[in-house]
Amino acid sequence: MGRTSGRANDALRPITITRRYLRHAHGSCLFELGDTKVLCAATFADSAPGWRRGSGLGWVTAEYSLLPASTHTRSRREVSMGAPSGRTHEIQRLIGRSLRTVVDMRSMGGECTLNLDCDVIQADGGTRTAAITGAYIAMVDAFATWREAGRISDIPVLDNVAATSVGVVDGVARLDLEYSEDSIAEVDMNVVCDGKGRFIEVQGTGERTPFDRARLDALLDLAALGIERLVAIQREVITGDIEVYKDGA
Repeated sequence: MGRTSGRANDALRPITITRRYLRHAHGSCLFELGDTKVLCAATFADSAPGWRRGSGLGWVTAEYSLLPASTHTRSRREVSMGAPSGRTHEIQRLIGRSLRTVVDMRSMGGECTLNLDCDVIQADGGTRTAAITGAYIAMVDAFATWREAGRISDIPVLDNVAATSVGVVDGVARLDLEYSEDSIAEVDMNVVCDGKGRFIEVQGTGERTPFDRARLDALLDLAALGIERLVAIQREVITGDIEVYKDGA
């Protein structure tokens, strides 16, 4: 079965990035990956978690949410349920872990917290990977704002971070699964890498069938190709100070 969009098995969905989307956040972007749209905002607070106090180090943390109308059927706001679901808790921990990997906490300007808020406006698969890739851009812009305010002398980001999904659908390895593919995948995997192609996190599951080492290696190679493209886009957007990036524009 071919892909509904007609794209190649090793192709990402069309990408649109709108930077500085929110007026009041220190850094923000709307990251669109096909029909998946995630609003990423980065905001500093002049305090660190209690267990961090007295260390002189900063902290980076993340929150993630699906807006009620972002999915096919309305989902309840988790604040009304009293606590995040297990899925939400796992995803926001993944986002925070991934971004902290490339931040020098000693150079954040003292004991402060950078909060990364990732809100899914529309979901069509790959929301966690889109959140990580977009949050990186918002984070770098927030540090630039912090520097302009005289709080830090240099941006303490050591490398890029980007993420993508890969999977096996009808026996074929595919990059960047949309929901119609993800929901029937035999193997489903989320991969996070830095700008050097080193793995930060790999989440892989044999949803319908086990997979061998050869299949794992092939999927990781496919994910690395996609992440290499995403990192190149991040660098183009940030280095070129591009406000709105669109594939092919």
